[in-house]
Amino acid sequence: MGGEENGFIMGGSELGDDWELAASPTTLVLVGRTGNGKSATGNSILGKRVFISKSSPSAVTSTCELQSTTRHDGRCIRVVDTPGLFDPAQPPEFIMEEIIKCLHLAKDGVHGLLLVLASRNRFTPEEEAAVETIQTIFGDKVVNYMIVLFTGGDDLEESGQTLDDYLSEGAPEFLKSFVKKCGNRKILFDNKTKDKSAKELQVSELMNLIDDMVAANGGIPYTTDLFKEAQELAARKQESGLLRPAGGYLTKDFQLMKEQLEKTYKEQLDQFKVMVEDRIRQSGENLERKLMVEMEAREEIERTARMDKEKAEADIRALREALERANKEREEFMEQMKNHSSKCTIL
Repeated sequence: MGGEENGFIMGGSELGDDWELAASPTTLVLVGRTGNGKSATGNSILGKRVFISKSSPSAVTSTCELQSTTRHDGRCIRVVDTPGLFDPAQPPEFIMEEIIKCLHLAKDGVHGLLLVLASRNRFTPEEEAAVETIQTIFGDKVVNYMIVLFTGGDDLEESGQTLDDYLSEGAPEFLKSFVKKCGNRKILFDNKTKDKSAKELQVSELMNLIDDMVAANGGIPYTTDLFKEAQELAARKQESGLLRPAGGYLTKDFQLMKEQLEKTYKEQLDQFKVMVEDRIRQSGENLERKLMVEMEAREEIERTARMDKEKAEADIRALREALERANKEREEFMEQMKNHSSKCTIL
């Protein structure tokens, strides 16, 4: 709607929309637990320091943020950095608001969802739960658009390990299985290297991995009902914010139209929140069930171990008592033999 229509002017530009379509930007979303190096990875991909990245015991990224760059080949890369969206400590309200913002920033769809894991950290049950939450929120087919990116390439290089070595030597079965579910798409990043050629090489390898993945998906970015809802919400919000009277003054029709757009936006936002809340609740319930099963299994193992210990202790006690009885009987026998020998000597 680029011009004047029914006395109203809509913001936007057909030229801008056409240019954006022609540019075909590649949109990547970084997800993972706090401290895994998402922001540093985003900076490495973009080739510049745009996301705040530093060592900290708490989250450095506090909200979803979009940054972009144009590579030397003219390719536009858009990166959405997220806070620890799926950390167990995050309240559901925060998760919901940030998911809405993330989907809004990536409202045209996602070409690659990068799960950022730290090779220097142990893959925890909480991280496993976070991976399952991602699938619950974004849908099972999201794995077709996922790449598992490991940070800490400098640590593995120092220990003489490759990424395959790292995964085969003690990585949890869940992690191995998930990498396989993602089409074995994995890559190791060194965000600390000062070697420009090494930096460019790892980004080029990632882009090749993404291109192969996008081609396998028919060139279509990942969208779900959540993305579609986010698109409609963004459109409603834009219409409400950019709509202005052609004459520069408020009219009754304009006011009614603006109020209707705002009402529609609010209704859609409420529906969207309910949808996200349902998925978060479902994920939480799944996690609770999983933890309950694990707790029951752990309790059963502990109960079995306790029973085995009690049985072993009882066996040891019985053996000790039997040994004491045998020693006592031996002593009594020896005493009897001694007395018998004395009697024989007297006779």
